[in-house]
Amino acid sequence: MTTAAVETPSKKSFSERMLDGIEKTGNKVPHPVIMFLYLIAFIAVLSAVLAAFDVSVTEDVAIPVNKAELQRVQDALGGSVVPYDTVSGEILEVPDVIIEEQTFDVKSLLAIDGIRFVFSSFVNNFAGFAVVAVTFIAMAGVGVAEKAGMMAALIRKLVKVAPPKLIAFFIVLVGVLSSVASDAGYLILIPLAAAAFVTVNRHPLAGLAAAFAGVACVFAVNVLITPVDSMLTEITNEAIGPNGKPLEITANLYFGIVSSIVMAIVAVIVTQRIVEPRLGKWDPSLGDPAFQGAAGDGDEAAQAAAEARGLKFALYALLVVGVLLLLMTVPSGAPLRDATTGDLIGNTPFMASLIFIISLTFLICGIAFGKGAKTISGSGDVINAVTATFAGLSGLVFMLLMISQFIAFFNYTNLPRVAAVEMAQLLERAGLGALPLLIGLILVIVLLDIIIPGVVPKWAIFAPVFIPIFDRLGVAPQTVLAAYRVGDSPMNSVTPLMVYLPFIVTVAQRYDKKAGLGTIISLMIPYVFAILGAWLLLFTAWWILDIPLGPGSPVSM
Repeated sequence: MTTAAVETPSKKSFSERMLDGIEKTGNKVPHPVIMFLYLIAFIAVLSAVLAAFDVSVTEDVAIPVNKAELQRVQDALGGSVVPYDTVSGEILEVPDVIIEEQTFDVKSLLAIDGIRFVFSSFVNNFAGFAVVAVTFIAMAGVGVAEKAGMMAALIRKLVKVAPPKLIAFFIVLVGVLSSVASDAGYLILIPLAAAAFVTVNRHPLAGLAAAFAGVACVFAVNVLITPVDSMLTEITNEAIGPNGKPLEITANLYFGIVSSIVMAIVAVIVTQRIVEPRLGKWDPSLGDPAFQGAAGDGDEAAQAAAEARGLKFALYALLVVGVLLLLMTVPSGAPLRDATTGDLIGNTPFMASLIFIISLTFLICGIAFGKGAKTISGSGDVINAVTATFAGLSGLVFMLLMISQFIAFFNYTNLPRVAAVEMAQLLERAGLGALPLLIGLILVIVLLDIIIPGVVPKWAIFAPVFIPIFDRLGVAPQTVLAAYRVGDSPMNSVTPLMVYLPFIVTVAQRYDKKAGLGTIISLMIPYVFAILGAWLLLFTAWWILDIPLGPGSPVSM
């Protein structure tokens, strides 16, 4: 009698079991809209329980003095009323703020007043949520440029003109820049990077990994102002509240520029020192012959010529926009300077109009490109491009609707203030210092990015909690936001919830038919650890050296 050989499944390694667990947990995480509904239900129940136990905190609050109103009253009374000390009889100068001790009780969302607030404020919560308007304004111009093909052509051009020795750096840096147009980096740059590496006799999967690192692992920063900056800034300002000083969109600009360049260099080092040696020499027989760097046909040559003409038109348009912008900012008394002080940076019309300026620049350059490349024939194409872009934002708008309600309801209950006061007092007693706590925040965000990869949803949850906590410790909101940026991005390339992972696996299979999800994750893990480690060091050095994070944005208050 013969016994059939029974194939015993090989025992999975610890890393494989860990990745399986991450994937299983990640698949159970609900859609962000449903997640925020759960969070609203949770804070409703929590606020009711804490309110039943009369939970409250007492703290000193700085109340701004309305000097303009006092001056109006004084003028109306002929200037005869002045503040003075009742003991000494001396005239006093009116202070900017008055420190007053106040007690804040937790308010229940399930009480009568809470239910009234939920129903009566629902529309106003969304209408007053500035993120929505900022997103539409920012994406209008970018959408036209993307639909016209300018973003794809620009990426192809930059990769093509890069010197062979610097091609990895150019690919990573272009990946970082591609966050200006959300999908372009994933859908265009990553396949292009793999093909570019083939043309210079390097392993295509190394090019794919380098581009993926630039697009995903450094997503939260850029050398340019992006729509993501707009959304993160507005959510931060919602968390700061009406009594705090709101952030400008450039609050993290210096940190973003330096981080983009430094992390691009780190990604290049990982590519050349770790990823490429591990991959070895590429064997073309492993992949699809159609993707082995064959020369383009006549249609591709015609497309390249059209794109070159379009980019030339876009450059001319950019120069015109630049000249007009200089005329509106450089001369004394220019319309975008402050009318009183003449300043350009700070609380000025120029800073307030940056989103519109950037969107308008993309719009004009996108139209010019479309005219040159013949992808836009008239105003109808431009309108259709904007309409299609806005239609593509529908899912984001629905999510922002839920986020706006969550933030408004959360703030109504006073839970953020209670949590901030209690946690800040605990942290103050622990005596750890602000920097270790900021690093702790970064590591928490890194772990949570595995199951909540979206840059906006995570910040919407944590900004109302952590901004007040660090405010009490003397840490400026822009510093907390910079720390969040560091923690948000590195894990993006290895989380199972990355929506582009299946597409990237498909691209990898063009060059290695056996490539799978494990192939991509194993390629990207070195980038995750290297970029996270380098970024933590950069953030720590930034804090110690007390370098401004952006124009008028110091590290500490």
